[in-house]
Amino acid sequence: MDWLTRMNDTLDRIERLLDGRLDVEALARDAYSSPFHFQRMFHALTGYPLGEYVRRRRLTRAAQELAASGIKVVDVALKYGYESPEAFAKAFRKTHGVTPTMARQPGCRLVAFPKLRFHLSLKGEMEMNYRIEKRDRFTIAGASIVVSCENGENFRRIPQFWQESGPNGTIDRVLKLQPGQPLIGACTDFRMIDGTASDKDETERFRYMIAVEAPAGTVPAPFEHAGAEFVEREVPASTWAVFTAAGPLPESVQSVTKRIFSEWFPSTGYEHAGGPELELYLEDGGPDTDAVTEIWVPVKLTSS
Repeated sequence: MDWLTRMNDTLDRIERLLDGRLDVEALARDAYSSPFHFQRMFHALTGYPLGEYVRRRRLTRAAQELAASGIKVVDVALKYGYESPEAFAKAFRKTHGVTPTMARQPGCRLVAFPKLRFHLSLKGEMEMNYRIEKRDRFTIAGASIVVSCENGENFRRIPQFWQESGPNGTIDRVLKLQPGQPLIGACTDFRMIDGTASDKDETERFRYMIAVEAPAGTVPAPFEHAGAEFVEREVPASTWAVFTAAGPLPESVQSVTKRIFSEWFPSTGYEHAGGPELELYLEDGGPDTDAVTEIWVPVKLTSS
């Protein structure tokens, strides 16, 4: 339950920071996670990217203040992080369907997006089968892009990357790096693999790879192909929880991933170890067969 307590503590911190700067690194520290993995967990658990959740909560608060006080629209806009009254009015109308000025009128209908709370849900669903594996460090090589968690960009860009890399394209070139190896989708913390990074933007970015396991030196130097950078990266020695997803892609993987964060972590003595997450595509699937994917998540025993 410590894991749930930490996640709920981050929700409380968000509420305290709605009228100030949201420090993603501080939130991640509360959850004993990296900024990238915290944002990935948050989306898996809530269905909302972190930035979208914060935006909705700020606009809910803003509407309440406009309806209940004489505060100026420009002051509310600045208070909740908007650079201009025009930008605030556009976002406000998109959420509430009315202008900020109209929100002051008696009887005006507004939208309230409630504060979330994490709970352990015992639904009686089928059990989650997994195994624990320990592996020494190894190398993956393949095509990569750097994407951002901001505004859910990663959830649009990664499927697009797979589509762009499709048959007779980048994927074929990746497979030729080490024939016979399954494709790997790797979500890797940007700072962990690319050196130090200190500015806010780089806490929200990560590198995604379509790769194969291969010996070090398979890609002697990075090169560009079809808009992707071919690189190799070392995956550190880790303990892994390994889950199997079977069914259409990407739905089967997304469903199991959500259950890992919302059901498995809260009900076990493990927490995320902060390393890269891997998806091994073992069987492609077809019209009458399921795709079979293994999801590898680095774990460690929860600190007492």
